[in-house]
Amino acid sequence: MGSRLYLVRHGETNWNKETRFQGQVDVPLSEKGMEQAKALSKRLAGQNFAACFSSSLSRARETAAIIANPHHMSVQVMQDLQEMNFGYWEGLTAEEIQQKYDRESAAWWSRPLENRVPGGETLVELAERSVQSVKTIVQQYPEGQVLLVTHGGVIRCIVSAVLGIDLNQYWRLRQDNASLTIIDFYQWEKAILMLYNDCSHLAPGQVPPVL
Repeated sequence: MGSRLYLVRHGETNWNKETRFQGQVDVPLSEKGMEQAKALSKRLAGQNFAACFSSSLSRARETAAIIANPHHMSVQVMQDLQEMNFGYWEGLTAEEIQQKYDRESAAWWSRPLENRVPGGETLVELAERSVQSVKTIVQQYPEGQVLLVTHGGVIRCIVSAVLGIDLNQYWRLRQDNASLTIIDFYQWEKAILMLYNDCSHLAPGQVPPVL
């Protein structure tokens, strides 16, 4: 069977609603985010998980705790599953970043692998720590199902690594709050993306529209 990894992006926060870059700022779930997590918890209630992992940031830990509750499981926190450190951009909207950091913003969106966010990380650094974390989990649980609650940037990096996608294009992979992505790992080089950014468990008002 191999290892099946259930990757979940945390539920919505008020900063998500306001389209602010959160990065490693510890923003909790909003009321809507909690409802999204409960909806996903109901969907996954019948699954048998060998373990549950979460980023150390509260929005991920809260989402993981809600999903893990019906399974009576503890949540194991992994620091390296945190979102990308967006440095001086954290708390700003995309429009504010463009106004204040026009040159740096243009360079980062063009080649995020090589360009460091002012005061933050490069995409390479995010990819290295998040992919290594997943490799560790897969090695620890070579059989069975594992739940991993983390962030959009982390999930994009993992999926890009599995599929061999150029990470400079990672922003083209949409990741909605409380979405579900599933990857089967037979070997790391033979991983299969089974499901991506699925939000079928969410009510119409809980998922943003496709623009």
